[in-house]
Amino acid sequence: MPTPTSHPSSDATRIFGERVVARRNELGLSQEKAAEACGLHWTYLGQVERGRRNLTLHNILKIAGGLKVDAGTLVSGLPIPDDAT
Repeated sequence: MPTPTSHPSSDATRIFGERVVARRNELGLSQEKAAEACGLHWTYLGQVERGRRNLTLHNILKIAGGLKVDAGTLVSGLPIPDDAT
């Protein structure tokens, strides 16, 4: 299993993480409570929030569901990574 880096994986993962943090804060949830609502471990959610994880669609949907937001809101307009071509 790849280990997370100490910096964001890409601009897309960084921005996604910022959106997750903003929504979690809107709901007044701690990272631990948000992770529980999403069905994820809190350390994983923390890595997502810091942009250190490249998520699967499944986990994007779990996060969106746990944070009661449409998944499209979290991913809309994210930049396409340079290595995606």
